[in-house]
This record gives sequence, C-alpha cells and structure tokens, in this order.
Amino acid sequence: MKLTALRKIHNADTGGRLNESPMPVVENDAVLLDAYSQAVVRAAETISPSVVFIEISKALPQARGAASRRPSEARGSGSGFVFTPDGFILTNSHVVHGADKIGVTLSDGRRFDATIVGDDPSTDLAVIRISAGRLPAAPLGDSEKIRVGQLVIAIGNPYGFQYSVTAGVVSALGRSLRSESGRLIDNVLQTDAALNPGNSGGPLVNSLGEVIGVNTAVILPAQGICFAVAINTAKFVAGQLIMHGRIRRAFLGVAGQNVTIPRFIARAQQLKAETGVLVIGVEKQSPAERAGIVDGDVILTLDDMALRSVDDLHKLLTDTRIGASCRIALLRRTEKLELQIVPEEIGNSA
Repeated sequence: MKLTALRKIHNADTGGRLNESPMPVVENDAVLLDAYSQAVVRAAETISPSVVFIEISKALPQARGAASRRPSEARGSGSGFVFTPDGFILTNSHVVHGADKIGVTLSDGRRFDATIVGDDPSTDLAVIRISAGRLPAAPLGDSEKIRVGQLVIAIGNPYGFQYSVTAGVVSALGRSLRSESGRLIDNVLQTDAALNPGNSGGPLVNSLGEVIGVNTAVILPAQGICFAVAINTAKFVAGQLIMHGRIRRAFLGVAGQNVTIPRFIARAQQLKAETGVLVIGVEKQSPAERAGIVDGDVILTLDDMALRSVDDLHKLLTDTRIGASCRIALLRRTEKLELQIVPEEIGNSA
C-alpha cells in the first residue's frame, strides 16, 4: 500500500512546532472492495454445499357434497442446512410445521423425502432428516463471539431462486422476537442482509463460513430489518429435538397478563418490582390449582426471582423445574403470600 499523505500533529511539548507523521491513504478502493468480495465468495463457497431447498405440501380439508374448486393441498418452500453428515437438517418450524410431505433438494441436485425429527414453534426451529450419508455438514460457529457491524452472509432460496447469496452486517445483538406460539425468542440477531420469503431456515454465516444464526423473519414492508435465531440457541434446541423430539418445558396452569402494582402496595410490601403477572384463569387439576392460586392473584416471584411480565415467567419455566418444588410469592388483594408449587411438563398434567 503506497503512503501518499502526511498527518500533521500539533505537539505542545515541542514549543508549538508541527511534527509530521505518515498516515496511510488508499489511492484505490479496489483493494478493499476485492478483500470484501473475496470474503463473501469464500464464505459462500464454504457453506453452499450444506444448504438445502425444502418443499412441503399440506392436505387441505375439502367441502362435502358438490365438487369444490378449492385446491386439495397447499404447497410451500423454504431453506435449511445440513449440520451432521448423516442427514440431520436444521430449518424453521414455520417452514415444515404440519407438513404432510417434505422434499429436500441438495446442492448437487439430489432429491430426498424427509421426515420431521422434532419441531419447536416456541423458538421457530425444527430438525428434519433425510436418508443419506457422508453429506457436507455446515461448520457451526459461536454466536457469543459476534460483534455489531460484523460482516454476515445469508444463503437461501427466496421465492424459489435457489442458493441466492446476500451480504450485510450484524445490526444489533440480543433482540427478542415473538414466535408464532406467542413465546419470546431471546438472543435473536438483527441483520441487514436481505432476506425474503423462502430464506427462512437458511444459514446466516460469518466471513469464515461458520453458521452463526438461522434466518427466521423479516419485517415487512421495512427494508434491512431481518432476524436470525442465534446458533447457540439452535445448537441446544437441535440437541433436545434429536433426543426427545420436542423441547421439555414446565407449566403452572395459569393464564396471566402483565399488571402494574399500585405504588403504595409495592412500598408497603417492599416488593422488588412494581409490576407482576395478574392471574386471569387457573386450569383445573393443574399445579396452580393444587398450590391454591386463584383468579385475581398477582404473581410476584418464582424462587425469589422477580416476575415483571408473563415473558419473565415463561423464561423461568424450563425443564429443570419440572417436578421440582418452587416457592411462588403473590399478592392477594393487599396481602403478600408465599406458596409451594410443583411445575409439571407441558402436556403431562394430571
């Protein structure tokens, strides 16, 4: 790189004299642009063999009686990527959820039927599998090492245009995105790499070609606001789906909504927060009913951890609390109570 400019620095220690020190100036931006292009090309070449095109079909209910003009099935498509050589593929839940048939096309043109191994709408992730071996598995990165402004590349099949590559930067870290199930997906990456319908489930990779996120959503009609589930979250979810076919989560059996606690009550009871979860419904024969929780109670803490919102409660109800006795503090009118509750696994209530 040629040095063609001088930087003049005023130095008070030299009696006001001007010292000259060299500052590099790039005469031709082609050098930087070539480096950027090469980084994108290398990353795309590294990850492309692992990216797959997913096509699904769902049977539609037909009207009885007269012949219906309604199609007999709905079709859709999306993206995914191979993450083990023996055919496990990671994608979005909303791409394959409820599908009757799933077809997967590899980058080399081979096509396979796939089955759903596990599906988790709460994180919008799913694992499917094809009967094939010695597949090129995508290298997985570490989303904890990502920095805002870092170069990222997305590869997918937007609108059926297979293996399209877009590039951008990480716009923000630690976002929360509400999934179709209503739960918040935490630690979501925001990027301005262009995504479109069909990119869902495809990989978001760094300049080394390592997957750092699973592309999941765009905000329409906004431009440059796209989201990906962090790969560290995806690693955990994928492992659970392979072992159990689902993510084990605890539940209490309450319907709740966020509520503000009157300040005089919060001060009188020395509460950690001035918000809580108002119970508006209690399921029959649920852990909440057995613990003595009733409509109108305001849940404050679970094992001394403040619950400022329903989302806080969801975050705490992990599989580690299934069957474990927990302390739950609540307000009943103006009285503060503490009860013992044993969360159960979702779907396994008595």
